[in-house]
Amino acid sequence: MKSKNSRLQTLRMLISSQELCCQDDVLKALAKEGYVVTQATLSRDMKQLKVAKATSLGGKYFYVLPNETMYKRVSSPKSAAEMLLNSGFVSVNFSGNMGVIKTRPGYASSLAYNIDNGGLSSILGTIAGDDTIFIVVKEGARHSDVVEELRNVIPDIK
Repeated sequence: MKSKNSRLQTLRMLISSQELCCQDDVLKALAKEGYVVTQATLSRDMKQLKVAKATSLGGKYFYVLPNETMYKRVSSPKSAAEMLLNSGFVSVNFSGNMGVIKTRPGYASSLAYNIDNGGLSSILGTIAGDDTIFIVVKEGARHSDVVEELRNVIPDIK
């Protein structure tokens, strides 16, 4: 029997790497990894990990892991309309076929999701942290072309 810590680590990996929409999807994904658990156990595990549901750009709900910055209180909160005006983008820099996009805290994950799903032909993929996105640029792509493609996803990029 596999340990609970191992199961929780696998659950974290599955939730962060796939768009799992319901507990049945999560149970099936865990079973593929060798963890056969009940729905009640899964619910307790998800509660312990503070798993939440988020919405994709297409309006589909899926599970996400918490981001520490989501729980920090802001002294002067902005309205939703104000927040939607800002993509959170700060800067982009390149070295060879790698790039680093800096964002405001908490914005990297959603921007990386938009980049990965934006059909950008010059970017192979992303890895997001809290305020940093690592991008891999296709061999031979010019940095200026990458920035131009990123404008389709991040309008305030310079």
